[in-house]
Amino acid sequence: MTTRLALNDDNRRWWTLAAMCFALFMIMLDNTVVNVALPSIKEDLGASYSTLAWTVSAYTLSLGVLLVTGGRLGDIYGRRRVFLIGVVAFAASSMFIGFSQSEAWLIGGRATQGIGAALMMPATLSIITNTFPPEERGKALGTWAGVSALALAIGPVVGGYLVEYVSWQSIFFLNVPVAAGALAITLFSTQESRDDTVLARLDLAGIATISIGLGALTLALLEAPTWGWGSPANLALLVVAGAALAAFAAVERRVRVPMIDFSFFASKTFLGASLVAFIVSFAMLAMFFFLAIYMQTIEGYSPLEAGIRFLPTTLMIIVISPLSGRMADRIGPRTLMTVGLLLVAASLFWQSFLSVGSGFSFLAPGFVLMGVGMGLIMSPMSTAAMNAVDRTKAGVAGGVLSTSRMIGGTLGIAVLGAFIGNPSRPEAYVASLGDGLLVGALVAAIGALVAWTLVSPRTAGASSTPPPAGETIVPPAEGARETVRA
Repeated sequence: MTTRLALNDDNRRWWTLAAMCFALFMIMLDNTVVNVALPSIKEDLGASYSTLAWTVSAYTLSLGVLLVTGGRLGDIYGRRRVFLIGVVAFAASSMFIGFSQSEAWLIGGRATQGIGAALMMPATLSIITNTFPPEERGKALGTWAGVSALALAIGPVVGGYLVEYVSWQSIFFLNVPVAAGALAITLFSTQESRDDTVLARLDLAGIATISIGLGALTLALLEAPTWGWGSPANLALLVVAGAALAAFAAVERRVRVPMIDFSFFASKTFLGASLVAFIVSFAMLAMFFFLAIYMQTIEGYSPLEAGIRFLPTTLMIIVISPLSGRMADRIGPRTLMTVGLLLVAASLFWQSFLSVGSGFSFLAPGFVLMGVGMGLIMSPMSTAAMNAVDRTKAGVAGGVLSTSRMIGGTLGIAVLGAFIGNPSRPEAYVASLGDGLLVGALVAAIGALVAWTLVSPRTAGASSTPPPAGETIVPPAEGARETVRA
């Protein structure tokens, strides 16, 4: 009987991981397929270029602003519950976008998608952290990271095919069956967990100040290439962001139940993992963004052809991430993260020597190096961060880590955009692109030093201790357990 129960518990863990991967797949897929569809959306809805920019920015803003809030809501009200609400919101907004009749519908739907994603993404990390023991957590997070890479890999290919042969609306309708799968598996396999060590009280002042601060900062970073870093509007947003984030820090020290427990950052490992999340997103997303422009504008590839040429990076991440997760369980995350960041730096350094007419044969080795490096970083980084905090705080910790990644990627595109010229002048664009990639390589090399200095070499941190008495684990309904056995 004991063996059977243990087997059922083990099965439930892996079904839970499958549900989290379904949800993450949706979130990451929508980061790439929408870019391919923008020209068709413009033609069909008669949208302006400003609307197209906000089609991307509305999602990024709502996601970035609410990630920490989404994590905290899960800790208070139940991670499974908040995750399910996020899945439903994401699927419903995807259908709404598919039936869009105007620009306003489109932008509103994308903002709602971002809200759903902000509820889901921290929950995927916190649910996995609470479901798997520390000695299996790296393997689980390696699978999670591999699915993320798979979605990024096939997004441009699937999006290009659907837009060309079906319609742009189909890329949003695709989310509905994926969401249904995530919903069904979660209902029948995933246990509820929450943080019962603190009062179930929302920090409204904290939510307001962090939302204003991150919203103003994200908008400033998104619009800096267009408005100019020194423009009055951009400077005003940066001032508002600084003031609001300072107010958030002051509020959090005085409230009884803060949004973020700043003692997280007393752990050098959590601080190091969060900085690495920021740095690696800064380097990778900027590379993807500007090399996509290079391949389409300078080399003449179609969006689909350009997306296919990024496959060496994403396929390497798919292969390496599960392996690095298992290795992190055995040897610890620090060495893997450090080596991965050095490979990312080497990739960007290599690609900085590209020229007009370099072609894919020159870029391919850099893409492979980038993929191997990212594969060595992503799972160990998440494992290090989540093992460094108590399991009861996993939701907000996952939100902080995801926010670091989002802001790092946005800032990377904005900062490198200040270096890189107009693609209408190919020689100048390629020369400035090389300079920008060198900056990215330097940032990644600094990240390697950060990882080696701050991240613990041990395989498990605070989470290796048994669950504290205050943590509540609520099992699924009996019928759900029987469904899993079937």
